[in-house]
Amino acid sequence: MTDASMNPGARRLAQLLFCTIACATSGVALAAAEDAASKFVSYYQKAYAEGRDLIPAPQKPLDVSSIVERLNLQSITPEGALSGSAFLASDGTVIKLAGVQGCLSIEEMEFAGVQTTCSMVSLAGLTAMLEEAEAGAGNAFPCHFLGQNAGAPTVRFAECFFMKNGETQSLSQVLISTGVAFAARDRSGRPLFPEYAQAEEVAQRARAGIWANPQFLHPYGERYRANPSMN
Repeated sequence: MTDASMNPGARRLAQLLFCTIACATSGVALAAAEDAASKFVSYYQKAYAEGRDLIPAPQKPLDVSSIVERLNLQSITPEGALSGSAFLASDGTVIKLAGVQGCLSIEEMEFAGVQTTCSMVSLAGLTAMLEEAEAGAGNAFPCHFLGQNAGAPTVRFAECFFMKNGETQSLSQVLISTGVAFAARDRSGRPLFPEYAQAEEVAQRARAGIWANPQFLHPYGERYRANPSMN
């Protein structure tokens, strides 16, 4: 894919990819000032660039049905992406998007003309989507929380939303649809949100994002267990 043939979203993601690679691999925070929050973001991003997701899984089953039965939105202001599916909020808590799973593979691949890794594409993808979500909501956007882990740092599992073209968009679903992350599944392989699995299938057929790479393997199923680096 050449620069001329890329759509604006892909060009923006490619630009962010260069910045994210430089920041994560050198340990330099995305923020200009080296305050506590930027150091925290830098530490998690560097680990993710190495194929290590430091965000723990839920300690208890998530209340997925609550998003339909008793939606309760809270405004969240992000500080920076920590992984392909989690970010630091301004209150110091870690927000993990429950319905999406970022890529952890550190095998080399080409994306938008850039030689990179799948983990870096996911990290840059969430960075780009956080910027877009913030821009449409005055630097904050609503999230519905499904559960929380005990301990420090506080990790809260949520689904977050933003306005795009006059419509409410799920941050998780957009990440999946653009091919920079996958639909999250439970231990048995079932998607937490069936509609996100459908969005993943559409992205895969359209060869969107990561799926455009012919060597890419889906992170679930027998191929994943045979090759655990493709996560």
